[in-house]
Amino acid sequence: MLQTPAIVDLAQITTYASHYHFAMLHYQTIPVTPFQQNCSLIWDDQTLQAAVIDPGGDLDVLLDAVERLHLKLEQIWITHGHLDHAAGTAELAERLHLPIIGPHPGDQFWIDGLPQAAATYGFAPAQAFKPSRWLSDGDTVTLGSHTLQVRHCPGHTPGHVVFYSPEIQRAFVGDVLFAGSIGRTDFPQGNHADLIASITQRLWPMGDDTVFIPGHGPESTFGRERKSNPYVGGT
Repeated sequence: MLQTPAIVDLAQITTYASHYHFAMLHYQTIPVTPFQQNCSLIWDDQTLQAAVIDPGGDLDVLLDAVERLHLKLEQIWITHGHLDHAAGTAELAERLHLPIIGPHPGDQFWIDGLPQAAATYGFAPAQAFKPSRWLSDGDTVTLGSHTLQVRHCPGHTPGHVVFYSPEIQRAFVGDVLFAGSIGRTDFPQGNHADLIASITQRLWPMGDDTVFIPGHGPESTFGRERKSNPYVGGT
């Protein structure tokens, strides 16, 4: 997403951060960039092998957290190619020699446009990149002894993916769904019908008790959003 959705009050999320421990897979969410995008560090607590999800910027802040937590950052996972989620990817990959995993190939045009988007929105210079590995629906990603499922969830962007851990009942959904809102579809190649299908056919089956980490704002559960979200409630 190139800006915080209008329905989300930026003032309410500027200080939002979370740090949870469940079983052996941990994560910490750190808002980055002027758009307060929820970048997440996720790691195996035995090996401290870690991945970063959507390093949109503020790399020094992210790397300070990696050092403080004594993590071994080994991978970059990308949900989609929008500026606030992907602008720091190429620099981080180059600095630490990390593989870039995701998103789906449908977002290459967004990735190619990162340098111009960064200039337009006043971000630090950003580089385009080609992922080390593209992702498709049904793929998996591995972190230490843990495996997360990948679901292709187009609509907000054509190549958007979601990372889901059944082990800890957590889904990192990027800008597909928010607490009380959904992703915008008025960007190039956005599609409202596809977004609703992604939510109802690929997110809801993960279970009502699954907590999701959105690209902006606080966490919620799929069950709560099925009941109360004004855009997908009752689906």
